[in-house]
Amino acid sequence: MKPIVCLYCEGSDAKLAVMSKDKDGIKILRTASLTMTRALRFSETTSKRGALAEIENQSLSEDLSFDSLEAYSGDITPSQTENISDVSLLHSAIADLNVTKLDYLPVVTEPIVNYHVYEGLKEKNKNKLIQAIKNDLLVSKGLNIDLDMIDAYEVDEKTLLGVYLEGELPCVGLVNQLANYNQKRFLKIPTIKTAELPLAYFVSKSNKFFPEDYSLIIYIGKEYSKLIFLDGQKLKHIGSTLDIGTKNLHTYDVYFSKILLEMENGGIPKLDNIIICGEDRSENLILSFYGTFPEANVTELKFENFDTSRLNEEDVKNLALFAIPISVGVEYFDEQDKLHKGVNFLPKFVIENQKIFQFAWHGYALIPLLFASTFFFTFHILQNIKEMKDIDLEIERLKQRQLENQALVDQITPLDAKINAFDATQAILDSASFGAGVWNKNLTRLCDFMERRRSFWITKIEPVTKDELKLTGYSLTRSVLTEFADLYKNSIIRNINYEPLREKDAFSFTLNYIMSDDSTKIK
Repeated sequence: MKPIVCLYCEGSDAKLAVMSKDKDGIKILRTASLTMTRALRFSETTSKRGALAEIENQSLSEDLSFDSLEAYSGDITPSQTENISDVSLLHSAIADLNVTKLDYLPVVTEPIVNYHVYEGLKEKNKNKLIQAIKNDLLVSKGLNIDLDMIDAYEVDEKTLLGVYLEGELPCVGLVNQLANYNQKRFLKIPTIKTAELPLAYFVSKSNKFFPEDYSLIIYIGKEYSKLIFLDGQKLKHIGSTLDIGTKNLHTYDVYFSKILLEMENGGIPKLDNIIICGEDRSENLILSFYGTFPEANVTELKFENFDTSRLNEEDVKNLALFAIPISVGVEYFDEQDKLHKGVNFLPKFVIENQKIFQFAWHGYALIPLLFASTFFFTFHILQNIKEMKDIDLEIERLKQRQLENQALVDQITPLDAKINAFDATQAILDSASFGAGVWNKNLTRLCDFMERRRSFWITKIEPVTKDELKLTGYSLTRSVLTEFADLYKNSIIRNINYEPLREKDAFSFTLNYIMSDDSTKIK
């Protein structure tokens, strides 16, 4: 379980015990006794009204300055509620135990704690029982106590003890000051405990008494002392807190007279056992009790079955000094294990202070709207995200199609180039085919002429222009040349030279032949 700090404040004395529990049992990690200043009693629970009332109760002869009025006009300042030396002293006592990670159990006692014997109907429902005790207090004592300040403790099957708190809670204020000292808004307070009931439970648990025995638990503090009576193992009577302790005790006879008075008030005929704990456990005290109650068994409260390995020898020897905070820790752990049901308080101001989010009533009314708006916006955001994903998928699909189309375009482009080239080629071919027909006709004419006139032949053909050819050749007679020129009117003989061939007369000639597309017949 999480370590706890049981902090008991009574007057200027504060005692604490840091405890934890695991499968091996309860460990006492630290004990400390602190002497606080009187400023500790002015806790953070003091209201502004109480502070103003304190000013009004001052002597009329005192002059009230505007500074003092200003100090009480707003929230209580840290200088009023916090004594740095007290908080630093408390912090130094547990500084090595990770102060902010501990749970704190403030322990309160008289006059803050009051007891009321409830003789009404025992309601099984806890809330109805608390309401019944509240009504009984209002009728019998005229007290209107808040429900969060009331709890009930079952003494036996016939007796129910109502427990209620009044006034300030100094230990709570000290824990809140410790939180401020560590720059935290609050430290965890799971519950607030009383001093007397856990001590009676611990003594009853750690000691076995005969059913007919009457036992007295006496706790002696520095300024106050407590008397608690048991009948067998059950709580019998809680005496009023005595305003005597080790600081103001002059004789033990005061204890004996108070004890006898409380025995009479509680209907206790004898004492069989006396258990001593607290500041004074001296031999003189024990002998004095033996002298007054010779038949009683007087012993010091023992603390066994605890793991005290973290404590030094002196702290282990003086565990009885911390009987109340240790008893509170034992009761708390047993409550967590469902072994015992004690008295617990958790006032509303403590609950509100420990809330992570502090709202007024209308703040809580807006919480459903906050959740509804969160759901609305979350739904639309998720819907938009889904649409965005769909759009991204569509974009990706279109990009893929674009790549495929581009691949097709890349395949079509060479084909298109080939088609365009084919058109140009076809035009060239068309043009060439037309020209080829002209050449064919004209060459046929020339061939026909040379076949008919064996004395005429051409040795060389050279194009001069598109339609004009330069013909070079030989002829055996001049008349053949004249005949050729007459047959082809557009032909022009450029020159004729006598040039014998193999002892025969021959003439070389050069003429320009104009090609024609007409079908002129050879004469």
